[in-house]
Parts: sequence; structure tokens; C-alpha cells
Amino acid sequence: MTTHPTRAPILIGIGGWTYEPWRDSFYPAKWPQKRELEYAANHVTAIEINGTYYSGFKPATFAGWARTVPDGFVFAVKASRYATNRKVLAEAGESIQRFVGQGIVELGDRLGPILWQFMATKKFDADDFGAFLKLLPASHDGVALRHAIQVRHDSFACPEFIALCRDAGVTIVFADSGEYPAIADITGDFVYARLENAVEEEATGYNDTALDHWATKARTWAAGGRPAGLPYVTTEAPPKQARDTFVFFINGAKIRAPHGAMALIERL
Repeated sequence: MTTHPTRAPILIGIGGWTYEPWRDSFYPAKWPQKRELEYAANHVTAIEINGTYYSGFKPATFAGWARTVPDGFVFAVKASRYATNRKVLAEAGESIQRFVGQGIVELGDRLGPILWQFMATKKFDADDFGAFLKLLPASHDGVALRHAIQVRHDSFACPEFIALCRDAGVTIVFADSGEYPAIADITGDFVYARLENAVEEEATGYNDTALDHWATKARTWAAGGRPAGLPYVTTEAPPKQARDTFVFFINGAKIRAPHGAMALIERL
């Protein structure tokens, strides 16, 4: 994969940009709500769009978001729940095509990975999950698509799941979570990390030691390495290549997310 020439190899961000408590803690007083994306995009380098998980949007909306953010900014797009929250994943083809075809490619070079997130109750079924991965399109209307998978059940911590994702070129999301198991194996040509353990007692969600820790991990990921001290399923090292690295401060104490993201950006 070729990194966009104006894009930093490590992109740090938050989930969404419309969150009322941020109007007292992140956005300046009386900042217009219609300009919140503009403000956020000038203080973090990526945003995970969450609204697309719940409903569809018009192509013009995606194009408008793309125009609002600066060069080098990237949106990750959370895929529709109708594609992932189903008993038989092999039957998700129509929902996947509807999601991909709604206009996300209007984000242009601001389009980052698509996040396919599964319920914590979803268990690993090799045949069905393998069928789902084959449904994920490599491109749409000539625009290359990159896919990240977030699973949250212990049954996925097995070599067979790692091999399926590696063969498909799909990235497994690494989630720092107090609720769900983490898988750090690198399976795609980019890294997608979600830091979900923020606490409100810390102004930045994570303390200085933790932020230093994640800065080190992010640099290692971006350089193509396999950071030590994370939970891996296999001992197999990924091919040594530079990887775009996305780190999102999301969930946990959400009110602290922008401050955590900005603090990590400062370290990098």
C-alpha cells in the first residue's frame, strides 16, 4: 500500500464529533454546532464515523464532510449493523453492498478503513466467518477499500481466525478494553487500534505513562514492527513493511477522548 503523500503514517482520533458534553470541555464556548467537525478535524487527525452503523447517508453528506476537513485527514467508517448483527454472516452480501454503495467513496482521499464491528455475543464459526470475509469488496467505483474487523468473543482468539484474516488481507482491530478480549496479531497492511479504557479522573483519559506506552506501540506499528507485551494468538511475525496506523480514543470516559487524542498527537 502506498501512503498518501500528505498523510502522516500515524493517525490519531476520536469516535464521531457530535457529543453534547464536548461543548463544555472540547469545543470553545458558543462554538456553532454546524462547525464542530471543522474544529475537531483541526485538532485530531482522524475520526471514526459512528452514525453509519445505525443508518445510511446521502452521497452529498459524505462529500460535504470531505470538504470540511484538511488535507491528510482521514475518516474511518463504521459499517452498518445490518451487515454484522446477523445469525448467518454468509447472507450479508446485500447489506454489505448497500452500505458500500451509499456514497462513502465521496470521501475521496479522506476515506480510511471500514470498521466491521461484531456483537460480543457473536462466536467464531470458521466457515461462516470465512464466507463473510469473501463478501468484503476490494473496491467500489474504482476506489480501493480497506477493511478492519472488531470481534469481541473469546472464541476468536484462535490461529484459524488469524489465518482467515491474513489470507483475506483484513486487519483485526486491537482494542484496549476492560470488557472484551484483545487480539494484537497483525493481519493486514494497516493497523487499527481502539483505546477503550479511558477514565474520567484523568484529564486525558489515560495517564502520562499509558500515553507514553501507546506512543511507543504506535511508532512500532507504523514502522512495520510487532510491539512486545501485547496479547498475540500466534507467534508468526507479519511481513516487515511500514503500515498506516490508526489509533482512536473511543468508549470509556468519552468526555476525555479528544484530550487523550491530542495528548498522543503531541507525543508523536
